[in-house]
Amino acid sequence: MPVRSEKPLHIGVFGGTFDPPHVGHLVTAVNVGHALALDRVLLMVANVPWQKVGSRPITPAVDRLAMVRAAVADVARLEAGDHEIRAGGPSYTADTLACLADEHPGAVLYTIVGDDAAAKIHTWERVDEVLALSRMVVVDRPGEHIELDVLHPAIDWIRVEVPHLEVSSTDLRERCADGRPLDYLVPDPVLDVIRARGLYGVVVPA
Repeated sequence: MPVRSEKPLHIGVFGGTFDPPHVGHLVTAVNVGHALALDRVLLMVANVPWQKVGSRPITPAVDRLAMVRAAVADVARLEAGDHEIRAGGPSYTADTLACLADEHPGAVLYTIVGDDAAAKIHTWERVDEVLALSRMVVVDRPGEHIELDVLHPAIDWIRVEVPHLEVSSTDLRERCADGRPLDYLVPDPVLDVIRARGLYGVVVPA
């Protein structure tokens, strides 16, 4: 049975496909965790990212989880979240937050999103439940702040400025397919998982 602690936990939920996870993801998670003094930041791996289904092939969830676990293994307060994978089916933030609220009674939950996702928050499934269960955190680039009218001013947004790195998972997948290096774009332990599992067209070492 969940145990209520004296001091409520502050838990950030940074969801994504993480196909693959890269340094930009880690920079965001580390900086938001620091800025908000969070106890834990969960990089929540989507089981079936419903907004991307049919748009491209998606790496199996078990492989994406393995990469995220490798990425955060030695990073303080960052953890890989497997709640959506264990739940199965399409992944919805509302369900994930409800699960975390049950696991950690009294915890303060934060949903962490980039500016693109924040601007499309109205398209989320059961967004009213997401807003009821968590504080919304939007990540700003240095010197660039998304306009409040785009952010839906009725939402009490927490804004955190994070160094911006021009790294995308799409580009990384293309680099793998072309044989270009991923060094310094993804953590070395993630590279090890990609090579060991032959992901993204990488040839498994003999």
